[in-house]
Amino acid sequence: MEKDLNAWTPRMLSILRIVTALIFLAHGTQKLLGFPPSESTAAPFTLSWISGTIELFCGALLVVGLFTRPAAFLASGLMAAAYWIAHAPRDVFPVNNGGDAAILYCFIFLYLVFAGPGPWSLDALRRR
Repeated sequence: MEKDLNAWTPRMLSILRIVTALIFLAHGTQKLLGFPPSESTAAPFTLSWISGTIELFCGALLVVGLFTRPAAFLASGLMAAAYWIAHAPRDVFPVNNGGDAAILYCFIFLYLVFAGPGPWSLDALRRR
């Protein structure tokens, strides 16, 4: 049983990367493209616009697993900055300041910096 589960470890890494990146990408498309619909889009060259641009491009790269480590490093840093700039000043506790997702993104992306993209990625294809 454990051997069967261990065989799926690399594939699950790819699935974790893809699902996380798709949700992250949606934040970028919402801020920059207005999809999914929201109250407003980000004004050019504001912090929200810059973060949306990083979310859009890094999210897209991470979905397909291209330049995974640098994209994940940039996305992780963005989420750390987002937490300390936007969430931490509201309250000490992440559950109260709405920063749960930023923390999770930060550490999942940091994990991808070290673990890599997994076998289902363009990076893995390029290595072959």
